[in-house]
Amino acid sequence: MGHVSTGKMQAFPSIRSSELSSLPGAAFFRPRTQLTFPNKLFFCRAKYAELGNAGSHNLIFAPANPLVTEKEEAKAVLTLFLKKRGLSNAVATRTVNKSALFIDHLVSRIHSVHKNRYPGGQELTTLEIRDALNPYLETLYEEFGDILVDVVENFPNPATEERSTENLSIPSLEEEPVSAPITTLNSKKLKALARLTDDGLTGKPPPHIIYLTALGMEIEVINEVTSKFPSFAYNSLDRKIKPVVEVLLDLGIPKSDIPTILSKRPHLCGIRRMEKLLIPTITYLKNLGMDKKQLSKAICRFPALLTCSRQKLESTIDLLYELGLPAENLGKVLTRGPQILGYSVETLKARAKYFHSIGVDVGSLLYSYPTIFGLNIETHLKPLTEFFLERGFSPADIASMISRFGSLCTFSLSKNIMPKWEFFLTMGYPKSDLVRYPQCFGCSLELRIKPRHAIMREIGVTMSLGRLLSVSDGNLNEILKRKMEKHVG
Repeated sequence: MGHVSTGKMQAFPSIRSSELSSLPGAAFFRPRTQLTFPNKLFFCRAKYAELGNAGSHNLIFAPANPLVTEKEEAKAVLTLFLKKRGLSNAVATRTVNKSALFIDHLVSRIHSVHKNRYPGGQELTTLEIRDALNPYLETLYEEFGDILVDVVENFPNPATEERSTENLSIPSLEEEPVSAPITTLNSKKLKALARLTDDGLTGKPPPHIIYLTALGMEIEVINEVTSKFPSFAYNSLDRKIKPVVEVLLDLGIPKSDIPTILSKRPHLCGIRRMEKLLIPTITYLKNLGMDKKQLSKAICRFPALLTCSRQKLESTIDLLYELGLPAENLGKVLTRGPQILGYSVETLKARAKYFHSIGVDVGSLLYSYPTIFGLNIETHLKPLTEFFLERGFSPADIASMISRFGSLCTFSLSKNIMPKWEFFLTMGYPKSDLVRYPQCFGCSLELRIKPRHAIMREIGVTMSLGRLLSVSDGNLNEILKRKMEKHVG
């Protein structure tokens, strides 16, 4: 056999990352349903190599259909994602093989993110596909937690009463609708909404709807939840809803707060076996040092923590310890900012790395302002840092300001920080006062900063920025009165 000339060979785009080496399914993908994507044109291009000596050309054709390749890549990304959330290789592979419609949905997501690439038939790299899918999968995991497996397998249909009714249809993409007939989705939604007032047997609302309205959950809220998650209309009162409500009440959660919790996290009403998810999660959090009062507050603020997997909770909490959070402070942090349990480990590591790079004590910041670890680095953290650097503040100054007042990172530059900075320049204070009292940016410009500064100027006295803005109105009057008397004397 002649040698292979590689001069004109174009590599077939297969899985190139060692992380994605385990591909689920057979070598030739046979989708259960053939889906079409409007206004998309896919090119099947033959890959070839010249074989033999000069003048002898034999063409070898590889199965280079980009759609087939993207499906295999999507299956590999989903398999790895599920494995990282604690599933065994066998379970992850089996789930992916049972989820052809969801794989088609992921391919649709790829096309939506990279829609400018397709008119020219350009192929995507594995990295580009992973970048398109992983953030989306993270979002779904934060929304559905442990039940994501059931959601993936049943996509896009809501589960029946016999299956766990937290298996709900996934929200459609912003850029492109879910690859499922709109009429089917609307029909399911309409049937679910109709069931809220007529169970089909007695002509009355189902027992769980009567129970929830008596609990204080407004029918408008129930309608809204059902519109998003049609399976909510089919939950069992005695087997699912009442047990969940009883657990919440036993934790000391006020009855008036339960409708809000269920509307924020309706998946709680579909948990099939509480003894395998809900109760162990509560026990685990208690064993970490959270008392009933702390758990109650945390659940009211972030009900989704009850549907986080044990593996997710453990990996996140282990990381918090690694980042410098003392174990004795964990309960207070999870009470103050339980949303941190919903952030991915990758997100937390990236934010911690950024804060560390500008000199912030990450452990202390976690304790004081845990929720800012969910902020986007490019749209929130970097612009804030650059704003103060451009105005002559040192990295140490910025680190001090963030450490003293982490909420500073959440404010809008254009609507909050810039107007207050411009007025600060007219107040006559040195920048060091702003470093010592960054809470200035949390004060109302029109109702607090300007009026108090005007009074101070009018009576001809001086006060530090922090003292001027931090004391109550009554104390401020007393301070100004003493200063005036001293000045007159």
